[in-house]
Amino acid sequence: MGKRLSNPACRIITDVFAHLDYKALESVYCYEGGDEFWRAKREPCRRLGTNVAEVLVKKLPPGGRSLYVGAGVTELPSLLAEAIDHQRHVEPYNLRRLEVTVLNRACRVLPFRFYACDASLARGRFDHLWIVSVLNDPERFPHLAPLSYGRADPVTFNPTRFQKERQVVQTIVNRCLGKLSVPGLVTTSTEEVVWIADWCHRHRIPYHVGRKQYPTALVGDPICFIKVGTK
Repeated sequence: MGKRLSNPACRIITDVFAHLDYKALESVYCYEGGDEFWRAKREPCRRLGTNVAEVLVKKLPPGGRSLYVGAGVTELPSLLAEAIDHQRHVEPYNLRRLEVTVLNRACRVLPFRFYACDASLARGRFDHLWIVSVLNDPERFPHLAPLSYGRADPVTFNPTRFQKERQVVQTIVNRCLGKLSVPGLVTTSTEEVVWIADWCHRHRIPYHVGRKQYPTALVGDPICFIKVGTK
């Protein structure tokens, strides 16, 4: 069990979730039925996100720097826990401008902001990289994602398009992991571990994948932690 978050951190997490513009977020996460989606997912997202945040802050030293790739509603508890309980510098990036606007409005009095641009533009080094459900996003990588989840159709699978998407994913991994100080920590989904492991192998850097997995509410991909630079 991870260390419990402070009462101020828990209150702020609850307050931010209460002030999110879920109506605006409907079009970001759903093609239809967005109101029903958020009625069902809002509280599990806050609760499960807080569970992950409690585990994460126990693994990170105070005062460090975290880079969040593709950060959205799900990442709010971890971002807030890092910033409030550990006084860490957090930089969340998200290419969906509407979601960034909604998140920054809800977090306007907090010590960080979301950036609507590519995370590769982040400057400096980070001792923690959060990259969850980014490298296997079915919307962005429609030919790679089914293979990642073991659902590729051998009749319709297009190896040429897959190869192009794989190159994009490898570029993302190279740019983002290139900013990680070693030893460092990577938070990712269990389906994306292979990309982190591949990068470590190519750079001859030891790593250790934690055995425990933590459920998430929106995408559903379990989260795990990888120590990079240690066996």
